[in-house]
Amino acid sequence: MPLGIFGFNALWSPFFILSILLITVLYFLVTIKWRHRFSESRKLTKKEATYFLLAMILLYIAKGSPVEVLSGIMFSMHMTQMAILYLVFTPILVMGIPDWVWKAFIRLPIVKQVFGLMTKPIVKLLAFNVLFSLYHIPTVFDHVRTDAVLHNVFTVILFMLAIFMWWPLIKPVDDDVELSGLKRIGYILGSAVLLTPACGLIIFAENPLYATYYDSSTWLKALALCVPASSLSGLSLSGPELFTSMSLQNDQQLGGVVMKIIQEIVFGVALASLFFQWYRKDQDQAQTESQPTVAYKATDPKLVE
Repeated sequence: MPLGIFGFNALWSPFFILSILLITVLYFLVTIKWRHRFSESRKLTKKEATYFLLAMILLYIAKGSPVEVLSGIMFSMHMTQMAILYLVFTPILVMGIPDWVWKAFIRLPIVKQVFGLMTKPIVKLLAFNVLFSLYHIPTVFDHVRTDAVLHNVFTVILFMLAIFMWWPLIKPVDDDVELSGLKRIGYILGSAVLLTPACGLIIFAENPLYATYYDSSTWLKALALCVPASSLSGLSLSGPELFTSMSLQNDQQLGGVVMKIIQEIVFGVALASLFFQWYRKDQDQAQTESQPTVAYKATDPKLVE
């Protein structure tokens, strides 16, 4: 059955596009036109603007395109969406916002208190991965995916914790230097290890775990979070098998594999970037040391006379 039965609004979310456009306009107003209102502002770089625009495109792909509807139909698309949001979109967004904007944001009273609670890198690392794993416990997952309020709350909290998780690696604020050298490598490897049990549970489970995909009534409740009620009314739907020939077991295994592969690629890029920074730093240091030094001798006034 084609996805077109849900209608244009459900598949392409025109109101979500409008929201992203408004956020983008606000971003450029703050970073260009209104930047002089900030004491530590500087000119927006092309790299920052590019990162931000790329982040907005990824956000639309994950939450505004047919991926959102497919995430309610297939577990593999749900995991793809999660990987895009928390492993790709989040770090790119953090890099796209200038450091002086981050500083002004962190100084806000409520935000400052929240950042104050997440002071240690190990706390940031554990917080996201533990909540992500708890989220994918079948009973928790089914409950969250069928309750709009809980689903939105979990999405926001996971996004905030994803920012905290990436923060020590990206360090958008110069004063916030928490990890360096081998500790950053350990941080990346630790995050990869912490996510492995959840993915392993999903990949090697002998039966479908989530009622939101194998039980028709629960599946419809979960789908209602992705598709407007007006688009679902009048449709006779029994389950994911209407839209895909893949078995529930294979779909579930594919979801775990996709999440792990995307994680490995993203963290591999992070490690490569770290090694490149080290190499460039060593090259700059070697070039500085190789420059000849000029010795200046004091001139004796008596000889001048």
